[in-house]
Amino acid sequence: MPSGVATMAYLLLVLAQLAAISALPAGGAVQGHVDLAERDVPTPSSLPPTTSYSTAITSLQSVSISILPSITGSILTGLPPGGIFTEDPVHGPGTTPSAKPLCPAETPLEPGATVPIQPASANIFQPIATGSPAQSIPFRRGHYVKKQHIVDGDVPIQTNKFYANFFLGGQGNPVWTHPYHLVWEKGVGETGSYGMAISHTERHQFAYGPPEAGDKPQYFISPIGIHHMVLSADELGDDTVLTVEELKAFSVYANFAPSANDRVIMTLPCVQGMGLVTAIYNDAKPVVRSGVFFRSFEFAGSPSTGTYKWRATLNDNSQWMFYVTPLGSRGVPPFTLEDKSTIAGPAGFIGMIQVGKNPSGSAGEEAFDAAAGAYATNATISGSVDGSTGSYTLTWGKGGVQNKKLLMYALPHHVESFDQETKAALQDIKLVTTTKGYAQAVLADQITMLENDLPSNIGFAPWAKNNNGAGGSENVDLGAGALAMVNNAGHAELGQNFIAQTSLNSMYYSGKGLAKFAAICYTVSNIAGNRNLAASGLLKLKDAFNVFVNNTQPEPLVYDQVWKGVVSGATYRPPYDPGLDFGNTLYNDHHFHYGYFLYTAAVIGYLDPDWLDQGSNKEWVNSLARDFANPVTDEYFPFQRAFDWFHGHSWAKGLFESGDGKDQESTSEDTFATYALKMWGKIIRDGNMEARANLQLALQARSLRNYFLMTSDNKNQPPSFLQNKVTGILFENKIDHTTYFGANPEYIEGIHMIPLNPTSAYTRQRQFVKEEWDRYFSNGRVDQVQGGWKAILYANYALINPQAAYDFFADPNFNTQLDGGASRTWYLAYTAALLGVQQGNVQADIHFTDTSPDDSTSEEHEPPVRPSRPSPTQTKAHNTAVPVVPADDRPWPHGFNWPQKTGTAAPASHATPTQKATYPDGDDEPVGEIESPDMSWALQDKEGDD
Repeated sequence: MPSGVATMAYLLLVLAQLAAISALPAGGAVQGHVDLAERDVPTPSSLPPTTSYSTAITSLQSVSISILPSITGSILTGLPPGGIFTEDPVHGPGTTPSAKPLCPAETPLEPGATVPIQPASANIFQPIATGSPAQSIPFRRGHYVKKQHIVDGDVPIQTNKFYANFFLGGQGNPVWTHPYHLVWEKGVGETGSYGMAISHTERHQFAYGPPEAGDKPQYFISPIGIHHMVLSADELGDDTVLTVEELKAFSVYANFAPSANDRVIMTLPCVQGMGLVTAIYNDAKPVVRSGVFFRSFEFAGSPSTGTYKWRATLNDNSQWMFYVTPLGSRGVPPFTLEDKSTIAGPAGFIGMIQVGKNPSGSAGEEAFDAAAGAYATNATISGSVDGSTGSYTLTWGKGGVQNKKLLMYALPHHVESFDQETKAALQDIKLVTTTKGYAQAVLADQITMLENDLPSNIGFAPWAKNNNGAGGSENVDLGAGALAMVNNAGHAELGQNFIAQTSLNSMYYSGKGLAKFAAICYTVSNIAGNRNLAASGLLKLKDAFNVFVNNTQPEPLVYDQVWKGVVSGATYRPPYDPGLDFGNTLYNDHHFHYGYFLYTAAVIGYLDPDWLDQGSNKEWVNSLARDFANPVTDEYFPFQRAFDWFHGHSWAKGLFESGDGKDQESTSEDTFATYALKMWGKIIRDGNMEARANLQLALQARSLRNYFLMTSDNKNQPPSFLQNKVTGILFENKIDHTTYFGANPEYIEGIHMIPLNPTSAYTRQRQFVKEEWDRYFSNGRVDQVQGGWKAILYANYALINPQAAYDFFADPNFNTQLDGGASRTWYLAYTAALLGVQQGNVQADIHFTDTSPDDSTSEEHEPPVRPSRPSPTQTKAHNTAVPVVPADDRPWPHGFNWPQKTGTAAPASHATPTQKATYPDGDDEPVGEIESPDMSWALQDKEGDD
């Protein structure tokens, strides 16, 4: 090629590269927000694009290392301080004595249609609503956690995402993008740098905790503080400031300036799964350091026009690719290995440096070469659902050279579900992550994952997985004896004091209580067929829920104008305790807390469709849904605060810095929150919300199977750790087989069970449940468990042995304390229904068999007629093995402990974490002798049962 043509081609490449990285948040002042279009990376007029470098060292550079570095790092064996905010989840109000019998309403319930008004969109990530939060939620300025180190223009901020350590506290804790972790070195450590350290640890470097029974380790941790590469600049020193910008769901920009009053000179786009860590320099002198020490630094040519390559071999024998793409210059820029820990670049450098660990030799190098010069800037997600199948696509924004593919890492659950096109992009490069197994590289600008077993037919009724592992069915077909017990338990539990169990100073415990009564109302209505009694219970439930819609509960909600979200107002008052209500004000556990309210609202809206259009009911519930699960970013809420579509599960930790990153303790409450979204979407007939939640549940089930609920053949977690069965608390950097509130096996395993709901059979595989039961609770050990945890364990046991579980709850002498979010009514119905499925007796709830998007009012949506009342001695044959009610001379049907004399129940003391809470005197009316109503009709099967 003639030299003039070559020069012109190079100039065009330079212009293309400048255009490609325009709008990067790497220039301009740190203070205040400036539109990205105004913050382009400039090319100084003093540096024409033909500036040439001629002093580069192109031979092998090496050093002699006489003092070995420390490469053991450090570990944090304890739980982070935020753990003090987590109490025993079973430590709730439990039950309150029945004040008086609940009289059935004269008018039975008429549940409404549940088909969507419109089918789901081609992209299911559509807004729930766009207006301001419900009017009953006041706006509040100020927040316990001051927003600092963030350049954002006062937009909704992600509080639970992977990069929070960049702006929280002292900004000195790591951020995990997987497989790398990054940390601002802040002048400490082996190198003393003020830049961004990049680390990758191998599994043999992990630390394992003290062995428990059977020599299984309590925890494993990846050490921190081993800084393989540190990207910095000579201008960065003691006064260096780190700010973050463009805080998105999958990415953030980390900006470095020499001081608070200086311009940004180095920017790193940090994206989950990035294969090359990229630093963009704006007129600065690059300095790259290593705390592991460089053994050699070898120039390896130019993999593509304008990009130059080196191989760096470290003292731990790891090889790192080192790419430089200068802007406004030509020739090989001089990067010199000055000593065992320092590589220095040219002054006034404009362009990018990219580094990545290469475990795969020449084959891996080819893949890195193919991507060098391009980098991910952010990611967006789209998804589609068609019945029981769905897919979602992660598409990365790209900076740098636009005609190159990106090198990104996918986690095992991604690779497991890749479509064919994405599979073809897989590379033979694998790096172990901290807690998610081995990540594998893909050379692609987007990846698409398929889910072919969506829980589209799960409704409110008990549901069981098919034996072949795909699909499942719900069941409301109970035998006569089970029906009687369900009715009796429902009558008793609906007679309890709802307000005493729901209007509490905790959104979590209040939500659990509301959801419990909602499940009872549904069970009595649709499974027991007693719609008149359910109608009376529903009136009480609506009154209890209305306390929250009106925001008159003990700790009202506020809309936080700083971080943008709906939070408890508790921490805004003296003593300004951030731990109140599990840290709700600081965005801890919002999906756990608000999911219970969404489920309750879904049940109310189903049993009484008119309720949805009354007052601000729908608006208030949607405000909670948008807070933790907004499918878009809008003026008031960020996109998907809790759920991480890259990891496949939520993160519970909010605005608390943590040395081991974000964490989650309860996978079951995570999936229950998604189930609640699904059912709320179904009831308000939002096809996109329902479809989105179905897809999300499928992804959660896959993620749980791969990382949290460990069968003996799990390939992702360390083999010695599999004996623990559940992870316990999964952090970004470690897994600790414990809980924040205790280390009893029933706590650690049970927190991943509650609440037992129709999706439990979908997310908790039978093989796992069996292995877990055999490991911890078989051979009578379950009966040694105290408090509400025993019932939780038995309800979970129904997934593999519904007969034993039903027998436990149907025991005539049943007096086991229940979790504040659980009821005997639901447990009886749930276990009996699963027993019926096991024995081949299945009847779906007809209100959840609709597939048409039409607004149908045909007869198939009419509620089934309540069965007539036979005489007390009338019976009906039933073809299940559920025990029938034994003979009983009491006027009240067997199994219900009806109060027989006047008196008030003494409140329980707080002797153990699982005992019910003490209530003020006078909360319940005296219980007097009453005449039991005629419930003998409940001994007959529901109409239509065979």
